[in-house]
Amino acid sequence: MGHWWVRNIVEPGKLPLLLALGAFVVTFVVTRVITRLIRAGKGPFGNVKAGGLHIHHVVPGVVLTIVGGFGAVAGDRHGAGAAVAALVFGTGAGLVLDEFALILHLDDVYWSEDGRKSVEAVVLTAALVGLLLAGFSPFGVNDLTQAELADRGTVIANVAANFVLSLIALGKGKTRVAVLGVAVPLVALVGAVRLARPGSLWSRRFYGRRPRARARAALRAYRHDRRWARPRRAVQDWIGGKPDPRPAHLPDHR
Repeated sequence: MGHWWVRNIVEPGKLPLLLALGAFVVTFVVTRVITRLIRAGKGPFGNVKAGGLHIHHVVPGVVLTIVGGFGAVAGDRHGAGAAVAALVFGTGAGLVLDEFALILHLDDVYWSEDGRKSVEAVVLTAALVGLLLAGFSPFGVNDLTQAELADRGTVIANVAANFVLSLIALGKGKTRVAVLGVAVPLVALVGAVRLARPGSLWSRRFYGRRPRARARAALRAYRHDRRWARPRRAVQDWIGGKPDPRPAHLPDHR
């Protein structure tokens, strides 16, 4: 276990990624704690305003992400500079993705049902980075032997095949599977061979004249959602807070 940790996590090349992930998760958790306290009217925290304008935390998040990203590009992967850039970038990314839904909808949906997308984006990002830290390479390159890695054509073909699998899974309306499949090709393969979700690009394109396929896809999606929707919502509520039951545009939600 110790040897695996040193080899896959704390080696110099991956230390900045580890620091960025740690800062990302800590920033998200702290931000959610503060926003929930503000929502409940507890604690010394309050909304940040400038001239009557509510400054969402995505704004400093964008600034920190830019600073950290350019700092990482300008420096190298070792030393204190790389560590600082990673921490700044992870902090900024945590602030930005905490309001991912706001950016997506161009509306203040933080405590609405649509705001759940922010929690999903954070969880998927953390999971993907965690897989990369654990030694998984994008598009299955880690599954190749040294001899195969020496063959550039094999590497390109492997990357292309796994990219197509992830793309198919995305076209079938399985965003989570497609994202995780970038690091774990088997996940993308499962998403690519299974039926598409109703309303997805794949369903509209290939199931239009196949009523039986549409019916099977709808039944499978219904069973899947009935089984997993409630547990998923419970986890999202525990992580990010329960959405406001009333549809509202809330300028002072935090």
